[in-house]
Amino acid sequence: MSIVSLPSLGLLIEEISKSHNLPQQIVQDAIRDALFKGYERFRRSQNQASFTDEYFDNFRVELDIDEEGFRVLSLKTVTQEVTDQDHQISLDAVKEFNEDVQLGDEVVVDVTPEQKEFGRMAAIQTKQVLQQKLRDQQRVMIQSEFKDLEGTVLQAKVLRFERQSVIMTIQSAYGRPEVEAELPRHEQVNSDNYRANATFKVYLKKIRQGSQRGPQLIVSRADAGLVVYLFANEVPEFEEGVIRIVAITREANPSNRYANARTKMAVESTEEDIDPVGSCIGARGSRIQAVVNELKGERIDVIRWSPDPAVYIAEALSPAQVDLVKLIDTEEQRALVVVPDNQLSLAIGKEGQNVRLAARLTGWRIDIQRKSEYLDDQQESK
Repeated sequence: MSIVSLPSLGLLIEEISKSHNLPQQIVQDAIRDALFKGYERFRRSQNQASFTDEYFDNFRVELDIDEEGFRVLSLKTVTQEVTDQDHQISLDAVKEFNEDVQLGDEVVVDVTPEQKEFGRMAAIQTKQVLQQKLRDQQRVMIQSEFKDLEGTVLQAKVLRFERQSVIMTIQSAYGRPEVEAELPRHEQVNSDNYRANATFKVYLKKIRQGSQRGPQLIVSRADAGLVVYLFANEVPEFEEGVIRIVAITREANPSNRYANARTKMAVESTEEDIDPVGSCIGARGSRIQAVVNELKGERIDVIRWSPDPAVYIAEALSPAQVDLVKLIDTEEQRALVVVPDNQLSLAIGKEGQNVRLAARLTGWRIDIQRKSEYLDDQQESK
């Protein structure tokens, strides 16, 4: 059988496998597919007639690593008279090498082109298709490997910067090289210092599907899921099921530059003798401080969840003291909160951040009023 030479084919497969982080069998399949497309290009350039998409379905490319080359084979039907040389072969021609063949049988025929005939354009087509096939296979591998890790936290290292995005690398499984991930501008945190080779814990937010260019993994430093993970890592009671997070809200990048990044998290305990807030804070604040350090000093309010909306709203406004919570409209979930005069600014927070996060956490619209004004209003209404 004839062969088109591909010098050092075995070495080429091994090198591509290592450089593209792909198994050798997948690399062989990609090379085979690319050569098939190159052969199609070669045949189309030889003929003026147009071929349908299905025309080459009976053709296949066979790699020969030992002989360092490839062959093109065609499955042809044995006929008495040949009207289509690409899909048929005469009985007389087949009888020369197979006496047992009958009319209507299918036989594999070597249709490998001559080395010089394959052509420069076909070779270029093969190379382009191979590059695309390898990229596609890498995407498939990444999507498969990280699919179950979506919504978890991974260790990442800053690699480079593209426009406003930070490109990071995440360690892949099975000892393979690292995989690139994109940290978009809106998922970054202003307090982080994204310098080359700096490492961060990142939340795997999304795995891009399809054939888009660029990293397939989208990660975040601003998502509340990162805070949840950090607490779960520091507080064993979460894994034991003794404590659970009921609600969480986070402003990692406040619109006002004078306000700090802040998170409010409501927790509850399944056991009466376990303090959920104290468990999250830890002895001398050790547990919550570890989370704060990872988030570069972010303010974190851990509050106790309550089924009573009035109690829950008062807790959500922590660290401000609350004198009274009036549920104005339970259907529209509107509440009036009365605080001591010296607690007003603390309850509202810088640029309204504290009351805004409390409203998000509880789901209630919260109006704040200082105690002296509230008492005056009550006096006037009598």
